[in-house]
Amino acid sequence: MNYRHIYHAGNFADCMKHTLLVSLLQHFLRKDSPFVVLDTHAGIGRYDLESPEAEKTGEYHDGIGKLWAEAPDSPLTPWLELVRKAGGPRFYPGSPLLASLMLRPQDQLICCEKHPVDKRALYRLFAGQPNISVHERDAYESLRALLPPKTARRGLVLIDPPFEEPGEFDRLAQALQTIHTRFAAGMIAVWYPIKHRTPVRQFHTNVEQAGYRNVLVAELLMRPPHNPDALNGAGLLVIKPPYGFAEQAKAQLNRLKTALGAFEAIVSELVPE
Repeated sequence: MNYRHIYHAGNFADCMKHTLLVSLLQHFLRKDSPFVVLDTHAGIGRYDLESPEAEKTGEYHDGIGKLWAEAPDSPLTPWLELVRKAGGPRFYPGSPLLASLMLRPQDQLICCEKHPVDKRALYRLFAGQPNISVHERDAYESLRALLPPKTARRGLVLIDPPFEEPGEFDRLAQALQTIHTRFAAGMIAVWYPIKHRTPVRQFHTNVEQAGYRNVLVAELLMRPPHNPDALNGAGLLVIKPPYGFAEQAKAQLNRLKTALGAFEAIVSELVPE
């Protein structure tokens, strides 16, 4: 596998995923007690949108590139403020950098990145920050090694695979079981691509049948999911979302739908509490 997110950084799927991630993390900040974030597919953390790789695809032009002029009262503002703080519009922050900007001294970020070159870039980005650790290890193996967290009872596990290998949805279903067993109190957010509906429906069915409670699905579709060779949309499945998150997600995805010219925005309860 030779996946490089720089080709896709700042595209519609990133915008959707990251604005929802910021909203999830905001809920942890409402209490003084510490929380931990485990990012299983961390990448390099920050992406240069003026790089040849980003310009080669130009995907960010139809994502973050359309959102800089958002009004101050936009539901996207908390996320966009962090993007600017991280170096936007030239540099786009990945999920670990966004999370790091929201940490307090008592909170912790754990980043896992399997690719050694990307791991070194991530390590340099967070050098000198004592509450951030970077591990060069397999994402799914890390769940057994690093959960439950030692520093907090509250936390979020973010799983964001590149979906370059077959069977990723099956590995995700197994990962959810591992997290649920080792960190039952934790919140889980899983990003997934939508090319066509069949594998997504099967993944949702597996989650429903696994016995989890309080599961929310948020999806942004740029076009009808009829072409299995195209990224037609993206989704975020959240187990144990905080109170009020569904309403936030609806407002944010509806705004993204309008601003990006998307086909459909969906927020639905997959499994009730």
